[in-house]
Amino acid sequence: MSDSHAAEKSRAGSRDGGGPRTGPVTFFRQVMAELRKVVWPTQQELSTYFVVVMFFVLVLMAFVSILDLGFGKLAFMVFTGDLGQ
Repeated sequence: MSDSHAAEKSRAGSRDGGGPRTGPVTFFRQVMAELRKVVWPTQQELSTYFVVVMFFVLVLMAFVSILDLGFGKLAFMVFTGDLGQ
């Protein structure tokens, strides 16, 4: 029975973050302080990341399109009975 009491206590502590609630102004100040710590990418890094992501997305789009076309034709052949006999 003592285990369930401990579990309830830990759940209650994790629900509220373990400390007193802060107001919106304090929250905003803490967010701004954390954002100052962020290492922002340079313009060169940003453009490189953009090109890499766009290339990857285009390759995946082509791959999924080819699969879609192939499975669509296969389904059409199966359901129309035209299996090339």
